[in-house]
Amino acid sequence: MTGRRAAFLDRDGTIIRDAAYVRDPRDVELLPGAADAIRRLNKLAIPVIIVTNQSGIARGYLGTDDYELVRQRLDALLAEDGARIDATYMCPHYPEITGPCDCRKPGLELYRRAIADWKLDPTLSLFTGDRWRDVLPAKSLGGMGILLEVDSTPEEDRLRASEQSALTATSLSEAVDRFLSTLPASDGRQ
Repeated sequence: MTGRRAAFLDRDGTIIRDAAYVRDPRDVELLPGAADAIRRLNKLAIPVIIVTNQSGIARGYLGTDDYELVRQRLDALLAEDGARIDATYMCPHYPEITGPCDCRKPGLELYRRAIADWKLDPTLSLFTGDRWRDVLPAKSLGGMGILLEVDSTPEEDRLRASEQSALTATSLSEAVDRFLSTLPASDGRQ
């Protein structure tokens, strides 16, 4: 691989409070330390890419317009704290309704699309979120997977991470600290 590193982040339960099918922008609440973690990645010119499953669209709980308003609200909240998301890739499907797809995490289609669009090297990249499906792509693509053990993390995902000796963190900030600690000093890390 000859691309650059990136941070692939889940959205709900990782950057914002998981409010189950967020459709109202007023319900977007940044998790403590999330904006700072993203800003630290931004300062090192590491693209911050959200990859998110949004099955609420297929289930009829929200529309794509609702999703877009929530995305815009997230962007605005992060901007207030000097942080930004570089790109978002979203799967609106739910297999029981729309049939199987390759873009629903842990599927790799959205990651591969981001890798191509941004000329990224997944083996140098971070994959993190509050569900096992958020970190599983790191095993296939060769990056650093870190499961966030937070309120929204299912017990079965915590057990799987423990059984497989996977890396874990208690917040996005801790996961980013861990990732940045592996970078060579020449990458701008202090």
